[in-house]
Amino acid sequence: MHNEHPQKLEIALYVVATPIGNLRDITLRALDVLVQADVVAAEDTRNTAHLLSHHKIRAQQLIAVHQHNERGAADKIIAMLQAGQSVAFVSDAGTPAVSDPGALLVQAVLKAGLRVIPIPGASAVVTALSAAGFNEQQFLFYGFLPNKSAARRTALQNLQTHPYSLAFYEAPHRIVECVIDLCAVLGSERRIVIAREITKLFETIHSCALQDAEAWLLSDSNQQRGEFVVLVSGAPPQQGLPVETERTLKLLLADLPLKQAVQLAAQISGSGRNELYELALSIKKSTNDEID
Repeated sequence: MHNEHPQKLEIALYVVATPIGNLRDITLRALDVLVQADVVAAEDTRNTAHLLSHHKIRAQQLIAVHQHNERGAADKIIAMLQAGQSVAFVSDAGTPAVSDPGALLVQAVLKAGLRVIPIPGASAVVTALSAAGFNEQQFLFYGFLPNKSAARRTALQNLQTHPYSLAFYEAPHRIVECVIDLCAVLGSERRIVIAREITKLFETIHSCALQDAEAWLLSDSNQQRGEFVVLVSGAPPQQGLPVETERTLKLLLADLPLKQAVQLAAQISGSGRNELYELALSIKKSTNDEID
């Protein structure tokens, strides 16, 4: 069906989004590009062969580009582009180069002065956000958190005060400990949306308070299977001054007269002088220092 009168593609690397699960979640434009490309470069050629045969497409040439051969494959693809061939790049699922191989390839192609054309489509994080019901306008896509709990908690501490929704990808064997760490670091009250197996047969999108997420996962071991997008609502607005600002003021008060410490703390943090002055007085009082 898609093979009628294919137009010649421009010579470029086409970064083509493919389905996350449901094979019909592919755009008409993506199908056109896959039909017409001289070369299809795929993260897993078997996986892509299945997608292509489902849509009755025969690739002219299929080559592998995965995280272990990406640099070498980039040179090969640049040579193909320079020889006048068009190349379509696909990852196993969703949009390539987003928590997936592809970024190094794209970088190398751009560096060689060649054209990169994105063919948009499915993306797990955006799909999950669209069904999460979070009303923050901003979201931070973090991707995969570190594997080990201590490193994961450190990473989460840096995200703790962000007012925007946080979006993570997680693997099934780590989902429970990940949720435990999210609750411990970000606080039990925040909302979490656990989106599992998006667009697949057992798709589940569950929303609850962070404190209830572990029990929900443990209540049914099936909920610990598959690919996860984990979304957490943004930090509520802080009351009073940020912890970092208080710390700065305390350090300055140890060495400087009160007025000078307040003035410097205001310049460093951008916080209001009056609020800082009040805080400085209470710090001085609690440390029983004499007020300058």
